[in-house]
Amino acid sequence: MLSTLLLIPFIGAFALLFWPGQPVPGRMRVVTILVLALQLAWSLRVLLAFDPSDGGMQLQESFAWVSSIGLDYRLGIDGLSLPLVLINAALTLVSAVCTRDISQRPRIYFALLLLISGAVNGAFLAENLLLFFLFYELELVPLWLLISIWGGTERAYAATKFLIFTAVSGVLILGAFLGLALFTGTVDFSLTPVLSERLAMGSQLLLLGALLIGFGIKIPLVPFHTWLPDAHTQASTPVSVLLAGVLLKLGTYGLLRFCLGMFPEAWALLAPWLAGWAAVSVLYGSLAAIAQRDMKRMVAYSSVGHMGYILLAAAAATPVSLLGAVFQMVSHGLISALLFLLVGIVYRKTGTRDLEVLRGLLNPERGLPFTGTLMILGVMASAGLPGMAGFISEFLVFRGSLEAFPLATLLCMVGSGLTAVYFLLLVNRAFFGRMAITPPSADPVADARLDIRLAAVAPRETIPAMALAIGVVAIGLIPGWLGRISETASTAMALLPALLASLQNGGVG
Repeated sequence: MLSTLLLIPFIGAFALLFWPGQPVPGRMRVVTILVLALQLAWSLRVLLAFDPSDGGMQLQESFAWVSSIGLDYRLGIDGLSLPLVLINAALTLVSAVCTRDISQRPRIYFALLLLISGAVNGAFLAENLLLFFLFYELELVPLWLLISIWGGTERAYAATKFLIFTAVSGVLILGAFLGLALFTGTVDFSLTPVLSERLAMGSQLLLLGALLIGFGIKIPLVPFHTWLPDAHTQASTPVSVLLAGVLLKLGTYGLLRFCLGMFPEAWALLAPWLAGWAAVSVLYGSLAAIAQRDMKRMVAYSSVGHMGYILLAAAAATPVSLLGAVFQMVSHGLISALLFLLVGIVYRKTGTRDLEVLRGLLNPERGLPFTGTLMILGVMASAGLPGMAGFISEFLVFRGSLEAFPLATLLCMVGSGLTAVYFLLLVNRAFFGRMAITPPSADPVADARLDIRLAAVAPRETIPAMALAIGVVAIGLIPGWLGRISETASTAMALLPALLASLQNGGVG
């Protein structure tokens, strides 16, 4: 059943690449949407077959592949990976639906979207370290191509920067996995915790440090974040949706699955430092967002801050905080995708994302009133207002982390308050006031505020954003279904250090 989640997008990608005749963009898009709709339907079937009361891996599939080097085909799913598989299926479909006017190499563009979706599924489902690494690296080149070919004017710089940072991330992760085999003297790359009797604490800390930096680049955490704003600024709207909503979660998933899950003893030793790192990342991301004039860069820096909440939750490693980490990954995926979609609509209709230029877009007659309404909903969700997905996730993270790290948690709460500040600046500058665009000029004093009438937004342009907005509100009002899926797995992960200590002391597991 799980292998089908890989086969659907991969077969779809190869079908597009070898489609006979001249590629028609509209036809390529329709085929891609149908393939991704099938993937989403199969993901829902996996959800129906999933047992929420079982905290272990389910629906497992395995066979020997290259056993001589420890590479086996092993797939499984649990309460940590299932929500991410669902969010990948949903947001990749949204990316394809909101893709318009792809006249340049449409065959390759849509094939790359499908390849990324399949690779992400493989990474979330892999139970073998080397298999995870193969899927982790498989999405690198397609995303680089999506930015470098279909990006903005500075796309070459942004794509190269992304490629270098992510390549370093992969090298560190692979080095840690191979180092584990070297230090233990085995070629066992299964997902098992590393105990002190297998590996000295110094070696554990070395391997954990490499994984932390590798996944910290992907998340990204300060100071490894600098590639993200550039990548988002130059990427097209559908690629930004995919990058923020799905691909960043590979880093946070790796943080929980491989760092905390495999090195629980070393993780507990570093936890206070990790909580401090989380607070720095949250505050820096929030303050940097306040300083931005470009709407897209502001949303990108907000991702840096919101990813820090997941590191805080993982550092605390309580059942509540880890459940909050899962909620935060899902809610951030939906909210960031919604915001990037709306910023894309504003840019298409006005030709700018500059907050010093835009004014009064909420004007009911000549502006973008429905887009502005959805934007207000999105920023409210990101700021953590009750009734939205952001509130549930942040509440769980802060509630689960406060007792373990009160100072770091309070600093992250300050960062949450700053979210309201910079998004209030965005909404107030761009959507309120008199409907106008102030054109740039060599003489700022001579700039005239020009009244304009923007082209109406077609319903088909807002349907993906409306679907995401409904998801944001639904999770905020009815969070129980997601909690039931992930609670058992997050509790088992939180209790892992105590269980291992009991086993080492001769207790009964």
